[in-house]
This record gives sequence, C-alpha cells and structure tokens, in this order.
Amino acid sequence: MGEPPESAGASLHQMFERVGKNELGLCIGQRVHVAGNRRRIGTVRYIGPVEGHTGEWIGVDWDDGDGKHDGRVNGVQYFRATNEQSASFVRLKNLSGGISLLEALYLRYRGESTKQEEDEMYVFSSSKRRVSIQLVGKSKIEEKLKHFEDLNSASMPYFGVGSINTSQEIRNVVPNLKELDLTGNLLSSWQDINSLCEALPSLENLNLTNNLLEADVPELPSFSNIRILVLNNCGVTWKQVERLGQYLHAVEELHLMGNKMTLLLPSELDITNIKGFNSLRLLNLENNCICSWEEVLKLAKLRRLEQLHLNKNKLTHIFYPTNRSLPGLQDTCYVPFEKLECLLLGSNQIDDLASVDSLNCFPNLVDVRLSENPIADTTKGGVSRFVLVARFAKVKILNGSEISIRERKESEIRYVRLVMAMMQATDPQEIKLQHPRFAELKSLYEIDDEKPSAGVSVPQKMSAGLISITLICVGASMGERQPLAKKLPPTTTVGRLKVLCESFFKLKGVKLRLFLQEKDSPLPTLLGDDTIPLMNVGAGNEATVLVDEGNYLV
Repeated sequence: MGEPPESAGASLHQMFERVGKNELGLCIGQRVHVAGNRRRIGTVRYIGPVEGHTGEWIGVDWDDGDGKHDGRVNGVQYFRATNEQSASFVRLKNLSGGISLLEALYLRYRGESTKQEEDEMYVFSSSKRRVSIQLVGKSKIEEKLKHFEDLNSASMPYFGVGSINTSQEIRNVVPNLKELDLTGNLLSSWQDINSLCEALPSLENLNLTNNLLEADVPELPSFSNIRILVLNNCGVTWKQVERLGQYLHAVEELHLMGNKMTLLLPSELDITNIKGFNSLRLLNLENNCICSWEEVLKLAKLRRLEQLHLNKNKLTHIFYPTNRSLPGLQDTCYVPFEKLECLLLGSNQIDDLASVDSLNCFPNLVDVRLSENPIADTTKGGVSRFVLVARFAKVKILNGSEISIRERKESEIRYVRLVMAMMQATDPQEIKLQHPRFAELKSLYEIDDEKPSAGVSVPQKMSAGLISITLICVGASMGERQPLAKKLPPTTTVGRLKVLCESFFKLKGVKLRLFLQEKDSPLPTLLGDDTIPLMNVGAGNEATVLVDEGNYLV
C-alpha cells in the first residue's frame, strides 16, 4: 500500500501544521477501510507529509493490529498508534471513507450480491436468532424490496457505511425499519447514530458491533425506543454506558462484549437512578476484564434483570450479597438479583465450592454455566458434573445442558454416597460444613449410614457393591473392538482401570487416556489423575468410559 521506507532526516515539527483535513475530506479520527477490502478497517491518525517522500500521506491505526510501526518513522513520532505495529502510512487513493447508509441499502437489497453477501443475508427471528433468507425465493424478495417501505429488518455487515443520510431521506425510503445490523462499518459519531434513530421511529433492534465509537456521548433523545442495543467491541466504557442509560428508556437487552471493561459504575452511585436500566432484562458483559465480584454486585438492584452473561472474564470467587456486602440493602424492598434466572460464568477462574454453593441463594436462578472454570475441570482439581448437579438445588440447565429428572436423582444419590465415603476418613462435622446439601439429600433418599463390619476395612466394605462400567475403544489405531461391560469396585483408581483396559483389549505399547461419558453432558470428561478412585470422578453404576490413545510408549 505504498508504505514509505524509513530514512534519516531532521525533525518535522514545522510540517505538522498541515496536519488536519485533506483535500478529499478525510480528517483526523475518521474511520476508513482499504479500497477494495471493507473488512480491513482503521482510524486516520495523521494527514500530512512524511520526510523524504513527496506528497501527502495518511497515517492509519489498523483495528486488526496488522501494521508496520507505532506511528514513528525514522525517529519522528507522527502519531501514537494503539500497538507497536498497528500503524502504517497509506496513499489516499488506497483508502475509502465509505458510503452512505442508503447507498449500502441499495447495494445490499437491489444490487447484484456476491456469494459471501448472500451467506450473510439474514433476518432476526422472534427469539433474536439470525435466520438466513432463503435464496430459492430471491427473485420474490427482490420484487418485494423494490418498495423499500416493506422492509422491516436489514443487515449490512462490513458494507463500509461511513455516513448517515438526512432524516427525511431515510424516512422516505425505509419508514418501517425495526431491526438494523450495521456490524463492522465505519460509524464513530454518536450524533450520527442519534440521527439514524430519529429517522427511524420504529427502530427497536440496533447492532453496532465492531464500530469504534467516540468517547464523548452527547444528548441522545432519539434512543428512547431502542429495545435491543448491541455495542460489542465498540471501545465503550462503563461511564459511557451510564450516560447512554439516561436515554435508553425502553432498553431490554444490552450487549457489551469485548470492551475491555474492568470496573462498573462507582459504588456510591445507585444503579436504579439510571433511568434506562429500570427495564433491562438481559445484560451481556462477556469477554471483558472484570476480576472482582464486587463490581458485579453493583448490578444486584436491577429489579427486572433476568439474564447476566459474564463468560470470559477474570472472576475467581462469587457470593450472594448480604446487607453488609451491598450498600443500600438495608432497604428491605430490595431483594438482590430478585428476578435473575440465567447466570453465565464460563471461562473464568472460579476454583472454590463455596462459590458453587452460593448460587443456591439466588431466589430464581435456574440456568448456570460454569464450564472452563477450574472448579468444573477434574484435571485441575475440580469436580465432576454430577457433583455440581447435586450441589445445585434449583438449577435446571447446567453448562447449556438440561438436567433431567433422572440425572438429578442419580447425581444426588451418587453424591451422597461419595460424601459418606469421605466421612470415613475425615471429621464428619467438617464434611457436613463443606457439603451443605448432604443431610437434606441423605434424608430425601433415605440412605442409611455405612457401618463397617468388625475386621473389615472401609475400602473392602465399599468394594462390596460393584458398579457396572461400559468400556468403549475410540482410538484411531485401535481398530474396531466390541464394547465391554465390566463390574468393578468403585474404589478402582483411574490408573488401575488403564492397566485393566490394556489387558481387556490386548493393547500393548500404547499410553491410554480415559474419558468419562456422562449422561446429558455434551462432552466427555478427561480422567487425568491416575490416583483418583472411579467413585470420586462420578463413575457410578452403568457409567461409560471411552478408551483413547495418548501416544505410543518408547
């Protein structure tokens, strides 16, 4: 793209006076894309000369970080880029400032579409899922869209939209638009977005993902009808979100993924004073940098909040707030997270069972995700799915998989017997403190205490009740082998089972890996610790163990 090479030279401070706006309209801070590639997007950070090179150059800081420097060439800092190699200098002819919204609409729905664009053509279903338009009836769609007033849902991802037409022009063309996806375009001005909402009074669903928006949020009176707002990867801060909330009077879903947020609103500010949040049902804060649960507790007073998405943050511990942990809870009319039904905590750093047990305190919580946390990873000292199911009293969906009546009953019984086995070697009172549901479940299923017979050790007593295990070979080099059903003591360790599998299937010179295939669990669990007994990893009666190959022994 015509990147000027570095060369020796003097300071260019006197040349910076020309920096600003060029003859074709680009200006500092403007969003642009590479001519011919609408997905290669960046921000103009410099316009002017570069020492030793003729003509005007555009300094661009690229969103994808794929540049050549940080804005410094030959010791001269023309501008400061986001990363050390996210910037480059480009000739004006190689850049585009984009097209208008209406131009994009015509290209999308009246022009000749490419296969990629056809693959991306979709509408939103009633459940807000993307549903592809059936191109079998494309001619009928094109005929219908000759009159744009019939259009109520439009999707124009990465179309290079850089400007908004006048309100009257937009209203004349698409007066009934309710849902608009502008993912990956060149919009940066909140005022432009406000003008768009003003022109589309029926607009309820607006997706601005991957549009880098400016820091200052002005008054946005036309946002009052927006019910679903998606600001994923837009570079917004929680301070901006607070400002937006003053105008989002009807918002029910707010998506804020990938904005590198660490802090939410200051603790002295009551979130219920932010008018727009009073109607909020779903808040998506996935893929941010929140590490303190105290930050999340600032959302506890959102009285209509039903879904809170916190996957891919840095949380290590959670708890249900008390009067002391949440300022203002002395007002008894508030129940923390009183309507929260879904809490997604996947891919965090939660590693303690106290956090798991605290979820029982949420009054209406039924859908939880804990996958890819240490506490749910048996290879990192975590517990099996059946233990999580048993410890959750009210949860109906765990890690995206529904907990059936049968799974719950089997899990709770297995859990009780596991705890009883642990009590033989540990202080019973300590065990009861660590397992709050144990007494309740033991009574529910009328399970009697294990009383070792005279002269019989605890392991022998536990081994008396054999469990049936189905072993299935899945390794590529193992060939087709019939599954085997074996009865084993529940105290059999994972390492011992590997030795038995070598004998059962006549596998020599292969290092085995075993996986527990649990009912209703989408993925098998690696049995990575050879010292753990089968009963401790949740391998109960009629369990299925997959036998795979690790690598060949030398």
